[in-house]
Amino acid sequence: MATDSTEVEQVLPPAARSAARRADKVAAKRDELARAARKTLSELGYAGTSLREIAANSEYSHGVLHYYFSDKLDLIAHCVHLYKAECVASYDGIIDESEGEGAAEALRRRFADRLAETMEHDLPTHKLWYDLRMQAVFERTLVEDVRAIDDELESMVWRVVSRYAELAGGEPIMDAAGVYAALDGPFERAVRRRCDGEQDAAAELSRQLHALLGVLVRRTDVAQ
Repeated sequence: MATDSTEVEQVLPPAARSAARRADKVAAKRDELARAARKTLSELGYAGTSLREIAANSEYSHGVLHYYFSDKLDLIAHCVHLYKAECVASYDGIIDESEGEGAAEALRRRFADRLAETMEHDLPTHKLWYDLRMQAVFERTLVEDVRAIDDELESMVWRVVSRYAELAGGEPIMDAAGVYAALDGPFERAVRRRCDGEQDAAAELSRQLHALLGVLVRRTDVAQ
């Protein structure tokens, strides 16, 4: 039988319980501050922000931000990591819904449409993500955070494509890294196009991703 965090905490010594509660509160506060800072960061980008500027555009003081984050790199990385974790979790539901006749095509369509909707509705955060990923080439302190986020996204894409291949009676033609790269390219291009004001970027992205999923999986249940 599974135990929750409260039950686990009850068996800890008093000092350990206190430390665990404090750690939970710090983590929750960092999430709260990151969500509040996301809008400013997304609008101004990596190069255009400092902790003071973020504080000036939020209800939190510079001192509070600096207490919970060592610098703006720490805050920016946490912002994007938090969003991507939430985003990744939302795609697991797509897989869970994929059962029965026509499930392969339904999953293919839902995944393509969900990625396009995400690109459109959360455009500022995706801008920040690609900005952060490029900055990691120059800021070595960002490398581990960016790699961790990339790994999460790659795993999410692989879970969906693997499930689609299973439902379609086939197998992916590339490994997880290759599949992720194949889908990330059109997504990044759509982000840039939408930032340039192209209204049809999301619709085109959905069409491209739908077609790509069909190409990335080869049928194995039919005679060659």
